[in-house]
Amino acid sequence: MKRISKSPQETNKIAKDFLKQVLKKKPNRAKVIALSGELGAGKTTFAQHFAKALGINRKVVSPTFVLIRRYPLKNQKHKQLYHLDAYRLKNEQELLKLGWREIISNREHIVLLEWPENVRKAIPKKTTYVKIKHQKSGEPNHRLFEIKNLF
Repeated sequence: MKRISKSPQETNKIAKDFLKQVLKKKPNRAKVIALSGELGAGKTTFAQHFAKALGINRKVVSPTFVLIRRYPLKNQKHKQLYHLDAYRLKNEQELLKLGWREIISNREHIVLLEWPENVRKAIPKKTTYVKIKHQKSGEPNHRLFEIKNLF
């Protein structure tokens, strides 16, 4: 699926529509969503809209420096949203030390992972990929969202 966003409001709509699709799926483990794109592409912005659609009212910020943030979810079949950033990780072993196996083994978790290309070998086969690119139209807010392998 490919969608173009020309504004934060359109990115919000894409995140909400995507969440509806995510919630329909029933995997045996956590729902892992890999967010990729160059610096400034909008990975964290997408994560913020996604979290808000899940009912998270507190501010969702990039986990670049702390590596992982956890947000409890209320009144849903999912109990936790994990937001991880692998930008500063050197390899998969560093991700595993953060409790990665435990996080992805729980079907009540939804996981957003930024910079998945840095820890490729640790990503489960049934992962949904959201690639975000700046559009070549020259407009600073235009983004192309490519969503692949919905679990």
